[in-house]
Amino acid sequence: MTTAPVRLGIVGLGAMGAEVLRVAAAHRSYQVVAAADLDASTVSRYAPDHPGVRFTEDAGSVVTANDLDAVYIATPPATHAELVEAAFRAGHSVFCEKPLAVDLADGERMVEAAAKAAADVGAAAAVNFALSDRHATRHLERVLRDGAAGELRSVEVRLTFPRWPREFQAGAGWLDGRAQGGFVREVFSHFAYLTDRLVGPLAPIHLALEHRPGDRTRSEVAAFGLFRAGDVPVQVTAVAEAAGPESYEWVLRGSGRSYLLRDWSELFVAKSNEWAPVPLSGARGDEATRLTLFARAIRGDASADLADFATAYRVQQVVEAFHRGEVHG
Repeated sequence: MTTAPVRLGIVGLGAMGAEVLRVAAAHRSYQVVAAADLDASTVSRYAPDHPGVRFTEDAGSVVTANDLDAVYIATPPATHAELVEAAFRAGHSVFCEKPLAVDLADGERMVEAAAKAAADVGAAAAVNFALSDRHATRHLERVLRDGAAGELRSVEVRLTFPRWPREFQAGAGWLDGRAQGGFVREVFSHFAYLTDRLVGPLAPIHLALEHRPGDRTRSEVAAFGLFRAGDVPVQVTAVAEAAGPESYEWVLRGSGRSYLLRDWSELFVAKSNEWAPVPLSGARGDEATRLTLFARAIRGDASADLADFATAYRVQQVVEAFHRGEVHG
């Protein structure tokens, strides 16, 4: 098994792409070879700090470059399919941002392309869900495997955004557009992934999105949903432009114990009527640890702590069900 650094190309230098550029440039398992962004000022901003990286405004030249092993794609989701398929055709492994895509046909093609690339050239494929390798996620997986939660009664997802897009994403105007943005795609997708992984695939029962009156272009301001994961009801409540702190809560209620995951990594347990913090061991999980897992996957050592394209496609179906207004009896 080779231990040579993975030669990485990065496409999209927004908030996530810039962070992966920073982390990968310092990661011993990677050599960042090329990076692309359509915006010339963005390219000019990052190029001086990375003199060994080939910067360009041409994304296609990166995904098809013959001096790469892998490509990380962090462009808006409607562009993912074309870039991902081109990268696979070039023989590259692909690490893609979530959501996998907006159009379900695009997502399905990407799953098929990933399977073909794996069979043809052994390419790895993964999607970057922040909760996939969190220490809290791994702890919950052990708890459920051991039966400590008892019979599962419900899951609740509660999200609040006083501002959308969030401050660190203010430059990404597409996130406030209905066509491919909104917090259901951008944030709820993480918790749909978590529920799929820990409880089971989600089937929609009743879903609703609220938009600003008379506005047909901007993203949602509220989302309400009821799903089932097997026999477990899953309730979703999310709201933007509401006074109060930004909050992220995922609650699993069981007959023996209940668990609250708050703000991405804080885990609490309740055995009676009070929440108590859960001490967590091991790495918290972040871009660096997921890049490590992706490098291992490229070398043939895939991990369940990275989401594959098939899982990401199930999540995409859940997310887009909100936008299709699915209601089931």
